[in-house]
Formats: sequence, structure tokens, C-alpha cells
Amino acid sequence: MVRLAWICSVLVLAGCSAARDAFSAHAQVAGTAAGQTLTVDRLAHVVGHAQRIPIRPDVLTGVANAYLDYAVFATELGRGRDLHDSALVLAAEWPVAAQLKWERYHERLIVTRGKLTPAQADSAFQAGTVRLFQHILIRIPQSAVSTVEQEKEKQVTALLRRAAAQRGFNFADLARRYSEDPGSKTRGGYLPATPRGQFVPAFDSAAWTLPPGAMTAVVRTPFGFHIIRRPPLAEVRDSFRVDLENARTAQLDSLYLDSLAKQRQLKIESGALALVRQAVPQIVSARSDNRTLATYHGGTFQVRDLARWLLALDPNDVRGISTATDAQLNQFLKLLAQREMLLAEVDKAGVQLNPGDWRQLRAEHDSGVARLEGVLGVSPQLLKDSAATPAARVQLAMAHVDRYVDQAVTLGSAPFVPVPPFLAGALRQGQPWSLNEAGIARAVESAQAIRAADTTGRGAPATGTGLKRAPGPPPVAAESGGRPGPR
Repeated sequence: MVRLAWICSVLVLAGCSAARDAFSAHAQVAGTAAGQTLTVDRLAHVVGHAQRIPIRPDVLTGVANAYLDYAVFATELGRGRDLHDSALVLAAEWPVAAQLKWERYHERLIVTRGKLTPAQADSAFQAGTVRLFQHILIRIPQSAVSTVEQEKEKQVTALLRRAAAQRGFNFADLARRYSEDPGSKTRGGYLPATPRGQFVPAFDSAAWTLPPGAMTAVVRTPFGFHIIRRPPLAEVRDSFRVDLENARTAQLDSLYLDSLAKQRQLKIESGALALVRQAVPQIVSARSDNRTLATYHGGTFQVRDLARWLLALDPNDVRGISTATDAQLNQFLKLLAQREMLLAEVDKAGVQLNPGDWRQLRAEHDSGVARLEGVLGVSPQLLKDSAATPAARVQLAMAHVDRYVDQAVTLGSAPFVPVPPFLAGALRQGQPWSLNEAGIARAVESAQAIRAADTTGRGAPATGTGLKRAPGPPPVAAESGGRPGPR
């Protein structure tokens, strides 16, 4: 049940296709891709017999997108395309490649800024405007009764006595063993060095009274009971300097991005926020939308650029964008446009990926391709050994797709593994690709009829109603490529 719920969320995210042709004359066609046709009957069967998948136009559109992505992947395998060439790797791993290129560029920026000396870090510790603390947290559930809270307080008081008995020297060991703060537990309870006001008031007020080496009594916050310690300089000299460096770097990075926006006069267009909200449920179709969201000297930030960034985010984060306030959306759009400008700066600087970066990209790409081949039960060698011609290999690969979709979507007996969005987008380049809204609507009606008639709740997989070749010659596979940029 959990798996099917997750499938639904992925399929809904897939949204609409890159192009929706109003080819109503093709009454039995739900979509086409790479010379293959998804029939209305086939789509209706896949969803109609999948009892836990809701029958809605957006869900069937998502199923069709996922189905046709498999079709493109399998067809390219059957035609003998090398799915591991450098151009395809770069396009399919855009988020990772972008992050790696930014890191190489960032290394150059850091060198020009210089580093803090040990003397400067020690001086900052003595000044006390930035401080580093340790803590042990014993959590209290929000619904806890008074007896549970009392028991927790006894537990933390006993820990305080143990820490005080050794004047805090065993504090890190106690934190690793007993603290219930997952973020600091493994680091011995150490929190990042910060200025005042970064913690909840009760924690902040108690912590900032401490001289170096001292501990608080038990402190109650909304999270639970804390013991807070301020380590002396000799104990945290190196980590304090690292924290200062990281905070300084983050501040300078922010100033750098803001300076780009100011120098290039970044401007969010009127109506842009409405376009963002429209794009979220239709990310795939938005990849071809050239409408402008923001302008700046030397370029524009369009809906298709937004879609590329959205596809790099966690689907749960993407869905939350629709409910953001106008102010939050405006800031989000500004940040993405700034990173698009940063992308241009990285390219302008001629930043290249190093051999280690390429090994990482290839490893991630190869792993993704291998996983798809595994769930589909198909590989270039299997196709070569089993069929003599490219056409026969494509036909065999599509039979594997048909069987897998029945298992993963209709029956739920196999894990649902969609084609990764950037790989799917790269493989679609130059390929004919269409969804038929009228066909999707007919498939919804047919699926509803199948569901109503399927009293057993377990429809058998269809045979002989899979993807069929579209009329006309096969398309010519285009060269794949892509321009990387920051994640």
C-alpha cells in the first residue's frame, strides 16, 4: 500500500507531456514516443486493474508519461545506442554535474578571499560575539503525561551529576551515548559556532551566560531537557576556526550572489508568480515553455529554466511550492535566477570537471541505467543475443516494458522505478513525443468501467494489447547533450 501511494505521487509529479497534440482523429491513441504508440485500451487496462491507483486524468497522464519514458529507453537500447557516452552522461546527471562545477569554481573564489589565521580565530573566540556550545538533549513527547516528564527530568539530572563529577571532560562521551538530538549526538553534542539569537529563547538565554568551560543546570525548552556546556578554547580551537570559516564563506557567497543580481539588475516579471504556480503540477510540459519569469542584463530566466531546477528538487519540496506565499515565491524565484546567473559565470570562467568528478558522474549514471535494465529485465547483450535485427530487438525490449508495467503498476508485485527525469529528458531530445488529451480522457472513462466491473480487485495482465509501432519510418536519434549548472 505504501509502495502504491508513492507510485501515485511520482506519477502525478510527471505531469503533462512535453507536447500535447490535439490529434482527436486518433481516437484510440493515448500517446506516442520513439516510434511506439500507447493505445487508449492499454492505458485504461494498466490503471483500471490497479485497484489502489486513483482514476483521474492527472494520474493517467502521469502513467502515460512514465510508460512512454520506458518506451524511449527500451527503444534506444534496441537500436543499439550507447547509453554511456559522455554527452548523455552530462545531460542525464545535470544536477550532480552542476554542483561539481560550482564546487570547482567556488574553490577559486575561496583562494582569492584568503583564510582566517589561528590568531584571528582565537581573537574571535575571546571577543565572544560568536560562541560554540555542546548540549545533551532528552526529548519529551508533546503528548507526554506528567509522570513521563518527571521520569525524563530524573534521567537528565542524573546525567548532569555525572558530567559535573568530571567537570565536563566526559561531556562528549555522555552526549554520544545518551543525547536524543540526532543532529549533534554523533559529534559529541557540539553545535556549530553561531552569534546570539540562533537558538530558542530558553536555550539561548541559558547558554550565553556561560563562561568557557562551564555548564548550565537542566534547561527546559519546547524540545525537552537540555544540559548545555561552553567548551574552553583549548578544547575546540580547530573546530571553532572551521566554523568561523564556514560562516564567513556562507556570508561572502550570499553577498556574491546579491552582487550579481544588483550588477545585472535582476527583475522579476509581473505575472511570474502565477506562471510558477501553473508550472509546478506540469513540470514536464513546462520544460518547453519559453515564457519569461525574470530578466537581467545578458539573459532571461524562463519557465523552462524553472522546470529544470524543479526536476532537480525532492518531489515533496516541489509540491510545497504551490502553497507558498507570494513573498516566499518571489524570493524562491530570485534565488533560482541568481543561480542561473552563477551558472553563466561558471561557464564564462571555463570551469571544467576533473577526472574525479567524471568518475562520480559516470558511476551515478551507470548505476541508474543498470537499475532500469535490471527492473525491465533487458540489456544490450541480451537483445543482441536474442534478436538479429534492430527492429526485432526493439520489439523484444518493448515486450519487457509491457511485462514490467503490468507487474509494477497494475499488480504492484515489482518496485516502481521511473526513468530519472534528466535521463528521460535527454533521451527524448529529437524523438517524436506526444500525448493526446482526448485519448487520455477516453482512457479515464474506460478505466472507470474496468474498475467497476473488476469485482475481484485483481485484474489479470493484458496480453497482446501493448505498445504498437506508430505508422511511418522510425525517427533518427538525435545527439544528446546538455548544459550543466548549479544544483
